[in-house]
Amino acid sequence: MKRYVLGKVVFAIPLLIIITFLAFGLNHLSPVEPAEAVLHAQGVPEITKELIAETREKLGMNDPFLFRYGSWLLDCLRLDFGSSYVTGLPVWSQLGPAFLNTLKLTLVSMAAIVGLSIALGVGSALREGRLLDKGIRGAAFLLTSMPPYWLATLMIWYFSVKLDLLPTSGMDAWQSYILPVAIITISYAGIYFRVIRSSMLGNLNEDYVLYARANGLLELLVTKHILRNSLQVAVSVFGMAIPVILGSTVVVENLFAWPGLGSLSVRAILSRDYPVIQAYVLILAVTFVFFNTLSDIVNAAMNPKARMDR
Repeated sequence: MKRYVLGKVVFAIPLLIIITFLAFGLNHLSPVEPAEAVLHAQGVPEITKELIAETREKLGMNDPFLFRYGSWLLDCLRLDFGSSYVTGLPVWSQLGPAFLNTLKLTLVSMAAIVGLSIALGVGSALREGRLLDKGIRGAAFLLTSMPPYWLATLMIWYFSVKLDLLPTSGMDAWQSYILPVAIITISYAGIYFRVIRSSMLGNLNEDYVLYARANGLLELLVTKHILRNSLQVAVSVFGMAIPVILGSTVVVENLFAWPGLGSLSVRAILSRDYPVIQAYVLILAVTFVFFNTLSDIVNAAMNPKARMDR
C-alpha cells in the first residue's frame, strides 16, 4: 500500500508543475498587453507607451519568462500570489476568505448529494423496473436537464419572493444555505445516483447475494453488504465530485450573492485582474489533482485488487 501511495504522489508532482506553468502563462495568452491590462484595471485615464514601459519595468515583466515563472512558483508555495491589479491588496487576502466560503457551500452540498444519491440509488435498484424505479429515474432526468440558473430563479421567486421564507443572498444564517445547496444537490444527485444504482444492480446478481439469501440472512443485512460493495465503485466518483462542485458554483454564487470563489472569479475576469485569475485557476487545478489522487488511494485501501491491477 505504501508503494502504491508513493507512486500516486510522485505521479502528481509533474502534473502539478505543468498546471502551474499553464496558470502562469494565462496572461500571455490574452491579446491585451499585460502592462496595459494593469493600467486599465487601475483606472488610468490615459495610457501612453511610456507609461506601459514604466509599468512593465516596475512589475518585472521585462525579465525572462522562465525566471518570472520560477519566482512566481516559489512565491505560490508560500501562498503569496502577488497583489491584485484592481485593489492593490494581496491576492490571498481576497482568495482565502472566498475559498473558505465556497468550501463551506461545497461540503454541505456534498453531504446532501451523497445522502440523496445513496437513498435514491438503493431504492431504485431494489425496485428495478417498478413504478418507484421509473419515477425516480424520470424525476432525476427532468430535474438534471433544467439549467441551474433557471431552476434557481424559480426557487427564489417561490420561496423568497412569494412565500418570504428564505433569504435571497448572503450567508448570514443557516437559512442562507438552503436554496444554494438545494440547487447544487438537484443538479448533481440526479447524476450520481445512477452510479449507485448501476453498481447495486451489478452486485445483486453476484453469487454471494444468492448464498446469503439461501442461508436465510435478513434482507436488511444482505442490502447492507450489497451497498458496501457498491460504494467501492462510487468512491472515485464522489471523491471527484468535490472539486467539480467547487469549480461549478459560479452560477449559484452569483445568483445568491454568495461571497465565494465563483463571485470573485467573475469580477476578476471582467476587470482582467490576472493575479486573481491565475490564483483561482491554480487552486482549482490543484484541488482536482489532490482529490483525484486521494480518491484513488481510498479506493485502493477499500479494494486491494484495485492497487494490484495497476
